[in-house]
Amino acid sequence: MQPAIYILASHRRGTLYVGVTSDLIQRIWQHKNDLAQGFTQQYGVHTLVYFEMHAGMSDAIGREKQLKAGSRMKKIALIEEGNPDWHDLYPGLL
Repeated sequence: MQPAIYILASHRRGTLYVGVTSDLIQRIWQHKNDLAQGFTQQYGVHTLVYFEMHAGMSDAIGREKQLKAGSRMKKIALIEEGNPDWHDLYPGLL
């Protein structure tokens, strides 16, 4: 397992969610199947639009905090830099 941070979106430029996990594939599967109760389930935030792998969990948590503290526009710019069409990146992980 490798720690990762990720951004989910409800749709292009829609509601965003930033998270951290030690198992990206499993965690995104949980979000997509509404097994992660809370914000993502309530607002239909299921599309993986950005992720970063990290060497250690402390690095991933630090990056998650940095992203959460940043503006919405910075998150959108980060997504669009690598995924301009807001494709769901989850299938590429499998």
